[in-house]
Amino acid sequence: MKKHVLDRLITRGTLVIHCPGDGGRQTIGDGQPEAHIHLRNRRVIARLLADPEMAFGEAYTDGDWWPGEGGLQAVFQLYFLNVDNVPRSRGFELVRRAFRGLTELNGKLRSARNVQHHYDLDNALFQEFLDPEMQYSCAYFEHSGMDIDQAQQAKLRHIARKLCLQPGQKVLDIGCGWGGMALYLAREYDVEVTGLTLSNDQYAFARKRAEARGLQRRVRFLKEDYREHRGAYDAIVSVGMFEHVGRPQFQTYFDQVARLLKPGGRSLIHTIGRNGPPPSDSRTWIQKYIFPGGYVPSLSDMTPCVERSGLDVADIEIWRMHYALTLAAWNQRFQASRRVFAERLGERFCRMWEFYLLGCEAIFRYGDLVVFQLQLSHEIDAVPVTRAYLYGDQDDHRSSPESLSEAG
Repeated sequence: MKKHVLDRLITRGTLVIHCPGDGGRQTIGDGQPEAHIHLRNRRVIARLLADPEMAFGEAYTDGDWWPGEGGLQAVFQLYFLNVDNVPRSRGFELVRRAFRGLTELNGKLRSARNVQHHYDLDNALFQEFLDPEMQYSCAYFEHSGMDIDQAQQAKLRHIARKLCLQPGQKVLDIGCGWGGMALYLAREYDVEVTGLTLSNDQYAFARKRAEARGLQRRVRFLKEDYREHRGAYDAIVSVGMFEHVGRPQFQTYFDQVARLLKPGGRSLIHTIGRNGPPPSDSRTWIQKYIFPGGYVPSLSDMTPCVERSGLDVADIEIWRMHYALTLAAWNQRFQASRRVFAERLGERFCRMWEFYLLGCEAIFRYGDLVVFQLQLSHEIDAVPVTRAYLYGDQDDHRSSPESLSEAG
């Protein structure tokens, strides 16, 4: 085993490798955290060293290695503490950069395929670990002790307040998922909502939910690409969709939001974000196996496009750690139903899914990912001048932007 190579990779914490057969174990590094991995055979080491960022997840999904004491959480913590030590070939980097734009060039057909790859897996799967509103995005743990269902309700309330809605107004939900946000806004704020999705399963599911709740007159769902949509809206909300847009389409996206938003309207874009500069390479295991065509933006990726669109940035809020808590809750529920998923979708799928959930939790906990909420408008006074309207037990949470601005 190439222990000298691993010594250079593990400079913080300890990795204990359990070799197959009578190979014993090897310890690399010193101190905490300590992670244990068991190898199916010795060839796994060469596979991992050849392309650590991709093979790490692929070999786990294939069952070529599995965690010991501390589980996957300890492995991921150790990985992110030492990720800067992973070597990259300059030539290989140049090749990956050359093809990066192709993987993110999400035309209408590719966008539909990308969405269906993940979201058309099985509605019943998502129902097992999501909240009753089927919110598949970061929850908002505004108080300690909240469970995931309460935190998702808090997220809906928080975003709704940022939209400053009045009864009868028209709202567009870009990337509406299973319809939870659209149905919440229609029910709680008496507004008319149009939801857009490219997922066949989400579209059918959302329409049935609207009918079951008697909201079909106030909520309509369309299986339509955001670039094709036409209309004029008082508010536009997009939660967890921007990560699927891809950098080559950022300008198109914000230009379309600007066109669809009325002069006095408000828009809230909620997206996973990178708390640092854009990466030199976007090829990752999660992009290949979970969210093809996806890209996590930095603020510097987005704000130039917002500026060119003519929209004003009214506010930017950054959520730290909330997604780590959300993913931990999802994984807990997934593990509780793991046997059911293994019977229906196979053990390999379960390993892939838990690697995805725990890996994402780790990078939000130890890495540089956060959640951005961009509040955009055409007019400087479209939203209140302070954030006081967002917090506290306010009965009049539907107050107009004008009255709140005057109060501020």
